[in-house]
Amino acid sequence: MSSLKAIRTRIRSVKSTQQITRAMKMIAVARLRRAQDAVQAARPYAERLRRVLDEPTLRSSISLHPLVKARPQHRSHIILVTGDRGLCGGFNANAIRRYLRFKLENEAKLEEIQLSTIGRKGYDYFNRRGEVRAHHAGLFSNLTFGAVKELSRGWTERFLADEFDALYLVYNELVGVASQRVTLMRLLPFELSPGDPDAPEDAAFEPLFEPGRAALLDALLPRAVAAQAWRALLESMAGEQAARMAAMESATNNAADLIAALTLQYNRTRQAAITKELVEVVSGAEALA
Repeated sequence: MSSLKAIRTRIRSVKSTQQITRAMKMIAVARLRRAQDAVQAARPYAERLRRVLDEPTLRSSISLHPLVKARPQHRSHIILVTGDRGLCGGFNANAIRRYLRFKLENEAKLEEIQLSTIGRKGYDYFNRRGEVRAHHAGLFSNLTFGAVKELSRGWTERFLADEFDALYLVYNELVGVASQRVTLMRLLPFELSPGDPDAPEDAAFEPLFEPGRAALLDALLPRAVAAQAWRALLESMAGEQAARMAAMESATNNAADLIAALTLQYNRTRQAAITKELVEVVSGAEALA
């Protein structure tokens, strides 16, 4: 049976851990609100840009653009998005498993699967295996659209240079405060809305483009790719905070249950010690009598 001192020490230790998890939960709540605001602010731009690209007068040209036109896939590049820290439940592990599943399903069909990572957890896991081709460190410490736009520009240039045939993002999409969905999104070739390539154009309406359709698409499509990547990274950042908030809430509740169990054990042990002392006193008094 544990001594009273050992039980008291453990109760103090669990209470200290509970204070830490409660504080981490509150920090995650504040960061989640900011991340959700950023996601809401980014959506109008992405949606408006999507509507512009969905214009019927652009469809005949956009389907032939090199950033949209599909090609036979021999080499795929995966951008794995995880967090920089742990203590967020299965957030990082789920994204890692999704990439491993993609690799298992496609390694026999593809000549090469290239891997880049955003987030330290994914990098640490695959760098030990020597699979990481590039790592974008510290991106989530100061996530800005300018940084994401520069990244997407590099990906677009490599795609146009035929370094790979398709680019995918693996990230956690925020479904709700209590849940995230691991998503595999094709970033390049850029995917149009379903049914758009086959939609008929209005022959009676032929607008004039300045400086021209080709130049317009050359400017808009890289922006659309950057907007998609920006939205995905914001979703991942918000999902990480939601997962950490849920994990810390669960840890706080578990600590409360453990404190209650240890307190009960302490009281029982203390009562047993008092009873034993009383029995010894009574036994000694009867022996003297």
